[in-house]
Amino acid sequence: MSSRKSPSPAALATLYLFSATATAAETTPDAAAAMPQVTVVSERATEAYNPQQARGATRTDTPILEVPQSVRVITQQQLDDLGATRMADTVDFVSGIARLNDFGGTWDNYAIRGFSSTDMGFLVNGFPGARGYNPTRGTATVERFEFLKGPAGAVYGSSEPGGTINIVTKKPKFARHDVVEVSAGSSGLRRATLDSTGALARNVAYRLNVMAEEGNRRAAPLDNHRELVAPALTWVIDERTVLNWESEFLRVKTPLDRGLVNVRGALDLLPRDRVLNEPADGKMSLDSDTHQLTLEHTLTDTWRARAGASYKQSTFDGNYTEATSLAADNRTLNRQATWRQLPSRDVALQGELEGKFTAGGVAHTVLLGAEASRLWMNMEILRSANYPIDIYTPVYGKPAPALTTLTTSSDERQRVKAVFAQDQLSLNDQWKVLAGLRWDEYSQTMDNRVAKTYTTRKQSAVSPRAGLTYLPNAWSSLYVSAGKSFRGNNGTDIAGNAFDPQRSTSYEAGWKLQTRDQRLGATLAIYDITKTNVLTASDVPGYSVAAGEIRSTGFEADVNGQVDRHWRLTGNVAWMDARVTKDRTLAAGTRVANVPKVSAGVFALREDELPNGTRYGIGGGVNYAGDRSGNTADTYTLPAYTTVKLVSWWQVSKRARLSVDVHNLTNRMYYTASWGNLYVIPGPERSVVARLKIDL
Repeated sequence: MSSRKSPSPAALATLYLFSATATAAETTPDAAAAMPQVTVVSERATEAYNPQQARGATRTDTPILEVPQSVRVITQQQLDDLGATRMADTVDFVSGIARLNDFGGTWDNYAIRGFSSTDMGFLVNGFPGARGYNPTRGTATVERFEFLKGPAGAVYGSSEPGGTINIVTKKPKFARHDVVEVSAGSSGLRRATLDSTGALARNVAYRLNVMAEEGNRRAAPLDNHRELVAPALTWVIDERTVLNWESEFLRVKTPLDRGLVNVRGALDLLPRDRVLNEPADGKMSLDSDTHQLTLEHTLTDTWRARAGASYKQSTFDGNYTEATSLAADNRTLNRQATWRQLPSRDVALQGELEGKFTAGGVAHTVLLGAEASRLWMNMEILRSANYPIDIYTPVYGKPAPALTTLTTSSDERQRVKAVFAQDQLSLNDQWKVLAGLRWDEYSQTMDNRVAKTYTTRKQSAVSPRAGLTYLPNAWSSLYVSAGKSFRGNNGTDIAGNAFDPQRSTSYEAGWKLQTRDQRLGATLAIYDITKTNVLTASDVPGYSVAAGEIRSTGFEADVNGQVDRHWRLTGNVAWMDARVTKDRTLAAGTRVANVPKVSAGVFALREDELPNGTRYGIGGGVNYAGDRSGNTADTYTLPAYTTVKLVSWWQVSKRARLSVDVHNLTNRMYYTASWGNLYVIPGPERSVVARLKIDL
């Protein structure tokens, strides 16, 4: 929606082709604003903590200052400063994000403004990235994380109303650049990465990211292994057309570690490293193969077209021993030996047309698009008879009962067809309007071979969004917005009919500020979200009705950027009141599990020069999470906690940089999240990690 003039298609292609001799800093502002995502524009944005654009918010190149929603971007610079190896290492530095059950450390699951992100919680380059079964997201291929607050239904369809995370991956560049990094930590961490990019021909560039890692989260028997190979190619076909292919092949071997148990609501009775499954179970295998293909074509100076396809195949299988209940003696943990197999396939197609024009004195940025996707998921679970263990004096290695009970055997298929339209109107330099609408047709079939049932449903939903932004000057904006979103409910009611989908309505208002040099920015936001048709118990035991309601209201503040030539800073604080407002079994006002009312974080780093001319950086971060409800019924509480980390680096030479980080400096015993009435997930103990990064 920027009023800046776009360069010609020939200029775009020329700039991209000759990026081998032009750095991102040398790219003109006009070119950076108009170039497609596969170009060097992302490099300019990631040089600081306060990027000016996040394409995921509107699917266009609209400046963040003009977007009527809260947007927080974790840039490559901040990933490096934090020493982040997982998406999980970044969420504490974004307001309104709470950690949820992570399924034994095998997937990413967060609450954004009080609502879980499990299914459509994150996108990868605008494609669905969280459907099916997914290993935890690493940072080896990540350029930046875009935390897009508020409902995303108008542009991305089925989603939770709290927000969506868009992961932007590293793109090929024509300038040759090779980086190797090795890490070692006191917790057994061993990690090595390679990031290589350059030109294969005058109009073809590549990027290759490779990663190998091993280590443990909280106890020696719980070590894990990760291997990643991620090749990518960019082909500038002509001055108007760019084709981009990206892929990731990830292999993970990890135990399914549910954590500890609470003893009738009492915590801190077990040491952090207590293992309650069987070390001899071996490791779960998580494999994920992803391909993305996008074609961008510039039609004219003001119109572009984009087509894309994504294919993701994943598997999740292995043996583990899972706790089921705590006996009356408060020390005998009932368990079952379990085997699980969870394969999935996800195919998505996208097409969109974007144009900029002026009509009646009003500048328009119009986006028209269509999507189609198909998801298949299979679940096969076998369980044994009871297999108890003493939680205080555990004895491992007893013969496990046979896996005799097939508790789950099902196939689920989901199909989505959608069309959407969005118009961003620039009434003048101060007033901007956004209006969008999306229609989705959602169909689902479920073949449950254990229950011997076959259900099918077809539903549709319309998701509108509208926002107004006022820019009183060049360094601030005020905005208000409203939007709706939906998410399908699984299962059927007592009559065998599909439930109506969950529907959400969100209202938000905020104030964005930045310094005149755009190096430091801040966002303050208030919101009110209501979600209806949440499943709750019916009058007939064993059945549900779509009659529940959850409401979340809150305030958020984020500040991030370069304070001066020495200091970089990011800070956040959130007050969030997420509660059940209607339910058949829970009292109105019951807190949503795992969501703190108050959370905050701050991270600062100082750079300077030593007398010998080499540079160094030293800093640290503090995170606070308030107390949280431990389960849906709010019968026990996870206590508040504060953690501290220290970071430091020394530029040993022009090409070598050595970093030493200390995580959980005070060795605080704390609990990041819980699952139901039984499991609590302890945070990792203090660890020291050394990293050596070499530019080849």
